[in-house]
Amino acid sequence: MFGTESSLSMFLNTLTPKFYVALTGTSSLISGLILIFEWWYFRKYGTSFIEQVSVSHLRPLLGGVDSSAPTNPTTSNGEADSSRQSVSECKVWRNPLNLFRGAEYNRYTWVTGREPLTYYDMNLSAQDHQTFFTCDSDHLRPADAIMQKAWRERNPQARISAAHEALELEDCATAFILLAEEESTTIMEAERLFKQALKAGESCYRRSHQLQHHSTQYEAQHRRDTNVLVYIKRRLAMCSRKLGRTREAAKMMRDLMKEFPLLSMFNIHENLLESLLELQNYADVQAVLAKYDDISLPKSATICYTAALLKARAVSDKFSPEAASRRGLSTAEMNAVEAIHRAVEFNPHVPKYLLEMKSLILPPEHILKRGDSEAIAYAFFHLQHWKRVEGALNLLHCTWEGSMYSSFRMIPYPLEKGHLFYPYPICTETADRELLPTVFHEVSVYPKKELPFFILFTAGLCSFTAMLALLTHQFPELMGVFAKAFLSTLFAPLNFIMEKVESFLPSSLWHQLTRI
Repeated sequence: MFGTESSLSMFLNTLTPKFYVALTGTSSLISGLILIFEWWYFRKYGTSFIEQVSVSHLRPLLGGVDSSAPTNPTTSNGEADSSRQSVSECKVWRNPLNLFRGAEYNRYTWVTGREPLTYYDMNLSAQDHQTFFTCDSDHLRPADAIMQKAWRERNPQARISAAHEALELEDCATAFILLAEEESTTIMEAERLFKQALKAGESCYRRSHQLQHHSTQYEAQHRRDTNVLVYIKRRLAMCSRKLGRTREAAKMMRDLMKEFPLLSMFNIHENLLESLLELQNYADVQAVLAKYDDISLPKSATICYTAALLKARAVSDKFSPEAASRRGLSTAEMNAVEAIHRAVEFNPHVPKYLLEMKSLILPPEHILKRGDSEAIAYAFFHLQHWKRVEGALNLLHCTWEGSMYSSFRMIPYPLEKGHLFYPYPICTETADRELLPTVFHEVSVYPKKELPFFILFTAGLCSFTAMLALLTHQFPELMGVFAKAFLSTLFAPLNFIMEKVESFLPSSLWHQLTRI
């Protein structure tokens, strides 16, 4: 035993500072190469190579359960086809469930003193009104000519005064619309004005429908009158929904979609989905999703998260993450997790609002699909539906934050790569800052993935060994003393154990073991 110790001590004493420099330099080089490879693999595939090998190969050998949900090849291939389509990255859409300015937005301003709408958002609304509610022949009718100027006014009081002036000449549908939207202070008052607008709008629609083929001028009038009529009927349905007459609202929306099936740009089906969820008519919700959740149509958070909610509803009441980690995911649970993965990839901002990790504000009048504005608009109206389904938010929480079924890890990285949908727009954050009131709301940005542990570990190891190599080169004698002291301290417990073993065993037996 003492011979072994003396040999080890002699070996340490013979080591020169050059050896320590070479040792630490080699260690630094190896850890640096591992760091470069890990970083390249993470940038390309979004995960750590060492972590992936550990989970895929070592964990099953140790008796773990591989709970990674396999990707459905049919779904992924079908959805991937949509990525080949040319998609405008930051197109702003009209919010299908936008609130009433007078009865809701202005009331919020009166109570809090805050402006819920940005100038950019209101300017987009003014452009929408001029597009939908005006045409080149408005100058032929005095009331329409007044309203054409009213929609261009920036001052709300000037717009309201112009609407009253138009109504003094005749019953003008667009004038009633403006008053219902901006002057009414209650939903009931807005509904009353929309009913008057409906009467005037139907009269204009019937008249222009008969004359639409006579000239391009009449055709433009008919197109404008159609937009006005659809807008009025939709807002009346929304009034019924807000006043608690949900079945009536759902019927009005169904009739409107049947009467004008080609006007999909209004996204009336999203209003219908929300009403059906309030009625807990999940079979009809599934029927609507089957029609509109198609790869040829633009996706939305409402479609993706409603589909996830329906699949979560089938398993959420009995779902337990502990039980799932022991036995693995059932087929229904796997389908629910995949649906949540799909929804989170489309809009990764929604879970923070559904899980109430971030406070809600009033939704804007326009939204950016896959952005924070769309997430706010969805959660504002659909949070109650998730709460109503027992265990749905728990399943979302386990999938969103849990280490085993983390949707966060499924989000494509980097930004320009998408798994199921077209690539995530880089300009989303900039557009959302224009749509949302950043004075009192912190805009949610695309979740930035944290670096895996092994990348941080190899980076630290590389830096540490490089620093040791530098110090050994600059101060060889001092670092040699430190190295000997460190190794002596490291082997001290082993020497202590060996001495105890030697004291218990016979010297002849110990001599035979050392020879072996």
